[in-house]
Amino acid sequence: MSEFTVAESDFLLDGRPVRLLSGALHYFRVHEGHWRHRLEMLRAMGLNCVETYVPWNLHQPSPGRHRDVQAVGRFLDAVRAAGLWAIVRPGPYICAEWENGGLPHWVTGEPGTRARTRDERFLFHVRNWFHPLLHEIVPRQIDRGGPVIMVQVENEYGSYGSDTDYLEQLADLLRVKGVTVPLFTSDGPEDHMLTGGSLPGVLATVNFGSHARAAFETLRRHRPKGPLMCMEFWCGWFDHWGGAPVARDPEEAAEALREILECGASVNLYMAHGGTSFAGWAGANRGGGELHEGPLEPDVTSYDYDAPVDEYGRPTEKFWRFREVLARYHPEPVPELPSPPAPLGSPTDVALTGWAPLVDVLEALGGEETVTPVPPTFEELGVGRGLVRYEVGVPGPRQPYPLTVRGLRDLAVVYVDGERAGVLTEDEPRLKEPVAGPAHVELWVESLGRVNYGPRSGEAKGITGGLLHERQYLHGVRARGLDLDAFADGVEAVPFGASPEDGAPGLYRGTVTVRGAGDARLELPGWMRGFVWVNGFNLGRYWSVGPQRSLYVPGPVLREGENEVWVLELQEAGPGGGGATPRLEPV
Repeated sequence: MSEFTVAESDFLLDGRPVRLLSGALHYFRVHEGHWRHRLEMLRAMGLNCVETYVPWNLHQPSPGRHRDVQAVGRFLDAVRAAGLWAIVRPGPYICAEWENGGLPHWVTGEPGTRARTRDERFLFHVRNWFHPLLHEIVPRQIDRGGPVIMVQVENEYGSYGSDTDYLEQLADLLRVKGVTVPLFTSDGPEDHMLTGGSLPGVLATVNFGSHARAAFETLRRHRPKGPLMCMEFWCGWFDHWGGAPVARDPEEAAEALREILECGASVNLYMAHGGTSFAGWAGANRGGGELHEGPLEPDVTSYDYDAPVDEYGRPTEKFWRFREVLARYHPEPVPELPSPPAPLGSPTDVALTGWAPLVDVLEALGGEETVTPVPPTFEELGVGRGLVRYEVGVPGPRQPYPLTVRGLRDLAVVYVDGERAGVLTEDEPRLKEPVAGPAHVELWVESLGRVNYGPRSGEAKGITGGLLHERQYLHGVRARGLDLDAFADGVEAVPFGASPEDGAPGLYRGTVTVRGAGDARLELPGWMRGFVWVNGFNLGRYWSVGPQRSLYVPGPVLREGENEVWVLELQEAGPGGGGATPRLEPV
């Protein structure tokens, strides 16, 4: 029987010391049809292990309702078939530039619940979630013939809190549920983070992008003995909408990797292959420096991460530099690269022939309308990812006064008496033109991703502070949500008409005929902001502010012949309104 234990200075497998050469690959950011290829790419880079998070909110969209938790087990089976070990990081919080750090909005939005603490209401939800999740992990541990060699307790908790009783309860829960492989924590290589995030008797690892010797010296002050491991070697970084793309020099990154290995440590490349935050699951950060209390910075759909294996599964220059470094620590010749997935046969236009205004989409697919004294949040309306239409009346007669949205998260397209009056954000929450009464005001508010890191994670979305006309609150607010998950069963209930000529917002419907189905990218020149589905598969958010300019279409999503396409444009553009015809291009 294989045995994996933590010794004084090495990881041991079957009694022999093992250097873990791991790479992060999130099963939920890779189409299942590409799992095998991406895992083989990791082996071809010289890795012997893969690490993945598990996003709670993806698999439990509402209390008592679970969605394909079995995907975790299928992925671990694919890992074993690929000849790799697996490190699993089940959270409950994962960060990962993922919506709400993986915590369900119905948990963080529950009145009185204090997430990521010993609060019993929070732990009640965690226990209920870990029950089905660990059914997929426990039988696949290495001592039962599976690939799982380590399981993480929470995630970078020292960057958030110091409730070690909470961490101890999580560790006990994992053990009670059957986890027998070593547990570990991971934190920044700083004293306060290691103090707040590590546990006696649980392996402590550190996360960093450079200066390995200094990082491990800090770790040794807290753990004089035991294996050294960089659980997240940040070999790239993520991008924000409206920001400049981030890239790291491949040779410099390879030198940093070499330093880690020269210290005698194990390593996990974060990310080895980033993939894509499909279906609007990309999270957001707060800028403003180390305290993370500043402006909202939503993450782009692509999670390419400047990783050695790019978003499309191709080797980059960084891949080859890392392969050279890792080969020195590989006991056997590094495997050759697998055959790449087939690309799209040829470019082809998308023919959009139907359209429905947003109000009709909301009527067909939206939730129940509420009427309340003040605007309800997304959480109160049960909206995870999507948008909410708020309606309110300005009494009259009265002279024009400024209209301000207090506590706006994140973006609102505002209409006054049916005419578009502006686009508001957190930083610019006031209409430029005053509003006279009486008037009817509509605000279509979109969440750009819940914060996934820092003290403001778990904050509510929508209008959280109220609507002000001059200094007076406006009451009697009608609200109705449109959740992205409502599109999962199709759009047959939406009444489509002909496409407009003015590029109005709404749901566009059409087809694209494919000859030679394969990996592609969807170009949307001139379209402003929204989401795209191909054959019911949500590719994620597009936004003209960049830096991302196209959406990845995995080959398994497409089929030979006719494919159905939906484009939910939330602001403007589209055919005739400045947007050109969408087009599929080979990758």
